[in-house]
Amino acid sequence: MDIIANLALGFGVAVTVTNLLYCFLGVFLGTLIGVLPGIGPVATVAMLLPLTFSLDPATAMIMLAGIYYGAQYGGSTTAILVNIPGESSSVVTTLDGYQMARQGRAGPALGIAAIGSFIAGSFATLVVALFSPPLAEIALKFQPADYFSLMVFGLVGAVVLARGSLRKAIGMVVLGLILGLVGTDVNSGVMRFTFGIPALAEGISFVALAMGLFGVAEVIANLEQRGKNREVFTSRLGSVLPSRGDLKRSAWSIARGTGLGSVLGILPGGGALLASFAAYTIEKKVAKPPRDFGNGDIRGVAAPEAANNAGAQTSFIPMLTLGVPSNPTMALMIGALMIQGIQPGPQVLTQRPELFWGIVASMWIGNLFLLALNLPLIGLWVRLLAAPYRLLFPAILVFCCIGVFTINNNASDLFQLVVFSALGYLLIKLGCEPAPLILGLVLGPMMEEYLRRALLISLGDPTVLVTSPLSLAFLLAAAALLASIAVPLIRSKREEALKE
Repeated sequence: MDIIANLALGFGVAVTVTNLLYCFLGVFLGTLIGVLPGIGPVATVAMLLPLTFSLDPATAMIMLAGIYYGAQYGGSTTAILVNIPGESSSVVTTLDGYQMARQGRAGPALGIAAIGSFIAGSFATLVVALFSPPLAEIALKFQPADYFSLMVFGLVGAVVLARGSLRKAIGMVVLGLILGLVGTDVNSGVMRFTFGIPALAEGISFVALAMGLFGVAEVIANLEQRGKNREVFTSRLGSVLPSRGDLKRSAWSIARGTGLGSVLGILPGGGALLASFAAYTIEKKVAKPPRDFGNGDIRGVAAPEAANNAGAQTSFIPMLTLGVPSNPTMALMIGALMIQGIQPGPQVLTQRPELFWGIVASMWIGNLFLLALNLPLIGLWVRLLAAPYRLLFPAILVFCCIGVFTINNNASDLFQLVVFSALGYLLIKLGCEPAPLILGLVLGPMMEEYLRRALLISLGDPTVLVTSPLSLAFLLAAAALLASIAVPLIRSKREEALKE
């Protein structure tokens, strides 16, 4: 009965006029960002962080959450019609979705993507509602040493599952941890790593760093790419409703993708991207013959689209209940909560139940909005693809600068934006993924705080990290992940999967 009472509380929060408006705005922006290649939900959430400061925390998180899972919907449109994934998790959808479009079946491809996404999103939201409360109850019993080791495990998981070089991913995490040390030490009041710059006394501007790494740097990198002639299928869409045969053939693919995505979304470094790749790989092996993956098999659209939406929504579980982000978008949302004065973790569920359950309820409402938006507005999304980026990107740069400045009305934040934009562009050129950096920046100060508490309680005895059973289990799990990468067979499989 508690779950019913909690959901009633959540819907009471989510169905207010203000929250419905911002939920709709979030999913609309998310879909738009998913449709337009080259921006992505991380950059969008980073750019919109300043707008959330004046909002109620529940309203702000409802909008940001809508942007994230809305982008998973929108990314399939360009993947199918233009063979360009609007969102990274839609890369796999291009393999069969675009081929279906070339065969004159773009409508059913778009329809099954929307239907699969809606079913997966609705189920994953139910998973969030059912499993978050018991997980938060367990987390309330964690000691400081347990939290520290959990965050170590989260960072290691993010490194192991990160795209690209393992050494570069480790370097990005370490750089994030170092940047998290900049500012005034809470315990002693001593300024650390500020180089005598007063503007750094309160630490690195989280919004400036996020906008620079994920917003401005991506814009600059995309401006280097010359426009190419793209074949967009607009005249042969036909009916977007899949036939009964398509639905029957895709039913188990949607079910498998939903289940797999719901599990992988919870893991550190998981989320929508990992879920979509894993779902497609498994589908190629277990789907009933005849199989024609890569040549327009509708199951190659249904499975990854269901998986990426399920993974996007269950990734809220560790963020809201443990305070541990499973991907960079969740790290930005933790930053948004902390700026609002809310400490992410199990206390959110007990001290701010209206926030937690309002977000959960809004996910169901947001999925309904997305289903209503995506199918009727496909024509509009296609026309938006013709928007020249030379006009779009300068507007994004202006928006970033205004947003960063208005937070503190401090010009030093703009200088930080310039520095981190240059750093982000350099990282792109070096092939370094910035996602582990933002995770290290968010988790670093919390890890330091929990480590200090653990040492204070144990009177400076570092063995407290291994005498606590939970802490030891997390550390052993992190060590096992790192050791597994050293095994040649596993390392080669990881590199093969990332290359694919």
